[in-house]
Amino acid sequence: MAVDRSSLSNFERERASVFHSWSAQNTIAPLMVKDATGVYVTDEDATTYLDFSSQLVNVNIGHQHPAVVAAIQEQAALLCTIAPQHGNVARFRAAELVLDHSFDGAQKVFFTNGGTEAVEHAVRMARLHTGRHKVMAQYRSYHGATATSINLTGDPRRWANDQGTAGVVHFFGPFLYRSQFHSTTDAEECVRALEHLEATIEFEGPTTIAAIILESVPGTAGIMVPPPGYLQGVRDLCDRYGIVYIADEVMCGFGRTGEWFAYQQHGVTPDLVVFAKGVNSGYLPLGGVVINAAICETFADRVYPGGLTYSGHPLACASAVASIETMESEGIIDNARRIGDDVLRPGLEALAQRHGVIGDVRGTGVFFALELVTNRDSRAPLAPYGSSSPAMNELVAACRAQRLLIFNNFNRIHVVPPCTITPDEAREGLARLDRALESIDGYYQG
Repeated sequence: MAVDRSSLSNFERERASVFHSWSAQNTIAPLMVKDATGVYVTDEDATTYLDFSSQLVNVNIGHQHPAVVAAIQEQAALLCTIAPQHGNVARFRAAELVLDHSFDGAQKVFFTNGGTEAVEHAVRMARLHTGRHKVMAQYRSYHGATATSINLTGDPRRWANDQGTAGVVHFFGPFLYRSQFHSTTDAEECVRALEHLEATIEFEGPTTIAAIILESVPGTAGIMVPPPGYLQGVRDLCDRYGIVYIADEVMCGFGRTGEWFAYQQHGVTPDLVVFAKGVNSGYLPLGGVVINAAICETFADRVYPGGLTYSGHPLACASAVASIETMESEGIIDNARRIGDDVLRPGLEALAQRHGVIGDVRGTGVFFALELVTNRDSRAPLAPYGSSSPAMNELVAACRAQRLLIFNNFNRIHVVPPCTITPDEAREGLARLDRALESIDGYYQG
């Protein structure tokens, strides 16, 4: 039955009719966005914010890039949708461009609607290819929110959804700042983390393990760049035990770390790569799996039991083609690398000199995290694992007051602007963050 909503504000109508993800519905207070351009977002009150979050770390090419908008419009005038059993130019062009920037031996792309579905299908492919069931994933990871991917996830969002029946085994990855292995150097952390992983494989039974899935750089869990040699060590273990190596590049791919894919910075070759987010900056829902020759061969004469109505949707694929071509022509990947090296890293390290609550600065490209603590010696977090705190709430509010959109999780702030940000825009964002951090300096007890 129709309801008269004419007396309600847009904010009230949003709260009344939309069920928000990862939220207690009575506590949500969404920013009502009117429009966005480049690295700026404008709300309905005409207040403009600098987007240091890239929304959910996916708007790599910036908001409303004219080349991508035009490509969507042109594709809509030609072919809006077609069933996935039919071919179309937008789909194979998007696949070709993804493959052109992937590992040697990458053969085909299976398209999905987003990252979580890409993970689901990569795991299904690995299980069918190996005839095994178990999949190993790190604690401090995020792989999605559908049935398998949420069980693979290593952060507290898994807890309410984990029935212990998904065939998932978790292990600790390298994280020197909060080492599980009592390491004091990156080299020690690498060796000990690999020893731990191999021991876990041995105790679980190598012939039961289909795949190891790793975020090449864990994103939501804290942007922990793996130490040199770690990913190659994982590759070696996978080869030794016949395990499929799945690289999760949903958040860290397509320029975020200053390379097309983060695994390329470590000289490794995965078997499967899952991607989404930055492939088209979220202009339309799109994800996928890059598949190597051996796994493609498994399904050469055997039906792959999986598919989606919108696999390789023409509008989404056209936006990916335009996005990748624009990244190439405008040097966006190189820009992300320069911004990280020349502006973000030195700028964030300077903030750490001024604010005791910053216990650690880590990252690469336009993919950085600030670990916030109440004491640098004890490394006591500013918010407990799996939760927030008054201090973190105050910081997020202070960022909003500085007209800065920031990504926060537990006791961390992530500095993850679009790959297109200019040096001046990045410096302005750091200045706003500097002022916001003043609001919580009093929580430091060191």
